[in-house]
Amino acid sequence: MEIFDSIYKLQYYLSKMIESGKTIGFVPTMGALHQGHLSLIKQATKENDIVVSSIFVNPIQFNNQEDLKKYPRDINTDADMLEKNGCNILFAPTVKEMYPKEPEKKYDFGAIGDVMEGKFRPGHFNGVAIVVHKLFDIVKPTNAYFGEKDFQQLAIIQHMVKQENIDINIIGCPIIREKDGLAMSSRNTRLTDKERKIAPHIYEILQQSREKKSNLTIKETISFVQEEVNKIPEFELEYFEIVNSKTLQAINNWDEDKSPRGCIVIYIGNVRLIDNIGY
Repeated sequence: MEIFDSIYKLQYYLSKMIESGKTIGFVPTMGALHQGHLSLIKQATKENDIVVSSIFVNPIQFNNQEDLKKYPRDINTDADMLEKNGCNILFAPTVKEMYPKEPEKKYDFGAIGDVMEGKFRPGHFNGVAIVVHKLFDIVKPTNAYFGEKDFQQLAIIQHMVKQENIDINIIGCPIIREKDGLAMSSRNTRLTDKERKIAPHIYEILQQSREKKSNLTIKETISFVQEEVNKIPEFELEYFEIVNSKTLQAINNWDEDKSPRGCIVIYIGNVRLIDNIGY
């Protein structure tokens, strides 16, 4: 696996491959890799000639600077995992390399950017879009792969690509879970042993809400989830919403969308965990 920290050197290296007609699969990450990330790498290897991954902890998408400081980093372990799973090229730039000057771009995501994460983390998605757009310009991939755990982020990136008329296929990949159901996340490493044992209840509650769907209205389903979360003292619910899977707007009746999503964010201690489920 080739490793680059220079935009110019990476682009020069990739240009020869692009000229020869090779397809490039791209998996952008912030490191602290787990099987969820590696599932994206594996899918990219099946569908492309060359697989590129990036590791860059993007400072402009963090609302909470303490969260940025605590974000886990282990570039050597990550690089080893990527190489063993078929990644051909790793791009691991510094902040200065990515942002020689303060980025000023402002995106308009419309209604999908105003709800859920957009509401609770103002500016977050603008930071995500800036870095992803820049990475796309650098790598020029054929296909780019993103996990559905960050369901709204996937929608934002699809919107940005369409809005900016970028010729890339955005491919959403299923959530990868631990054996006990907890959605894999880099943040899981920050949970204490006690918190880690409790965390799988998030998915259990979501599954229960799906099983009860036929007997409950949207409003009753939301109330059920809220009540079940409140039974666990260690959980603090930030939001739970059932939304249209395309518009991400809250729905009032099950027949408004064939495949609505239930999106949830829960704090366990100071660790913010995100998950979602299809109904």
